Amino acid sequence: MKSVPADELADYVGKEVGVSDWVTIDQDRINQFADVTEDNQFIHVDPEAAKETPFGTTVAHGFLTLSMLSRLAADGILTLEGVKMGVNYGFDKIRLVAPVKSGKRIRGRFSLMSAKERTPGQWALKYAVKVEIEDETKPALVAEWLTMQIV
Repeated sequence: MKSVPADELADYVGKEVGVSDWVTIDQDRINQFADVTEDNQFIHVDPEAAKETPFGTTVAHGFLTLSMLSRLAADGILTLEGVKMGVNYGFDKIRLVAPVKSGKRIRGRFSLMSAKERTPGQWALKYAVKVEIEDETKPALVAEWLTMQIV
């Protein structure tokens, strides 16, 4: 994460601020997510049955892709200097555009849309996020993600 002083946040609004490293979404990760969420639909956990679908293989849960934003953000978003805590604040928009096939790699691309100091030391940051799938033209996910940082 790139650390910046709060008084420089305005310089980053409207700009791409980071791109994460690639992260592999393998079958083991998909299976673990299925176990935790109790979403064991065959397109996620049964490679033989999934071969017969238009995907040709198992695919990650859309919510798994969404949950990976926390990991991807570790490489891609801004951190305010002196931050004591950062939290998810929600989303204004989420679209699951394309499935992530088992074994593919994803990465996050983050642009700062806005930065507002809600109360002294409490910053609401809004990011445009695109989760890209390696070697594919369509992204897995696009979102407007709200975060809060306390300094």
